[in-house]
Amino acid sequence: MKGLFRRPGVQALLGWLLAAYLQLILKTVRWRHVDDACLEPFLTDRTGLLALMWHGRIPLSLATAPKWWPRGKTQVLVSPSSDGEFVAQALDRVGFPSIRMSSAKKGDSAKARAAVAGFRQALGFVGDGGALIISPDGPRGPNEVVAPGAVQIAKRTQAPVFLMGLAAAPSLRLDSWDKVMLAAPFGRGAVVWDGPFYAPADAQEDQIAELCADWSARLSAATRRAEALVGAAPLPDAPADGT
Repeated sequence: MKGLFRRPGVQALLGWLLAAYLQLILKTVRWRHVDDACLEPFLTDRTGLLALMWHGRIPLSLATAPKWWPRGKTQVLVSPSSDGEFVAQALDRVGFPSIRMSSAKKGDSAKARAAVAGFRQALGFVGDGGALIISPDGPRGPNEVVAPGAVQIAKRTQAPVFLMGLAAAPSLRLDSWDKVMLAAPFGRGAVVWDGPFYAPADAQEDQIAELCADWSARLSAATRRAEALVGAAPLPDAPADGT
């Protein structure tokens, strides 16, 4: 089954279907942006920046496009895995080209080299004024926990970090590790913004861990707030405040 899923034709079909779904949800759901004034000054000065959203909300991600499309120079960090391939193809179709990067397992030198190359590409893109969208709990989780990679990029680039809590109702929740939310057309949606946040250039390992915990709590809080705004009940085990 995995071999079939990895075939280029299957990946292309899945990418096309996801792109069509993303466009349908953008056009038919009544989206509301909350506290987006914090982002506005950074959309006009072309400063490099990072924007974080949970992996399980990727199917809702095009709701943020009205902010990013006028700005231009926006990319999404996507895993180089077979799962990430069709996601990358879909996002590219809707105007969000990707940088392929993921953490590597210990002992896997090939993936470690790819991770370093992706990290350098991300640093260069943000340093050159690009907006980089990251799902900091992907591609393997745990769900709603910011991994150190996002903080490391913020530290190295000194770019402002914005959090995007997304939700829609009615919606379907998949029984996946990231509890993917699939919005139904013609419903209500919300994007709750928070930021900017910064990672100190001299942050050490313990401070990076503290920032991971803090940003996890804040992003989960923004996500819960978005759910409350549209009347979507959080899952029973969803973090209320990232803890």
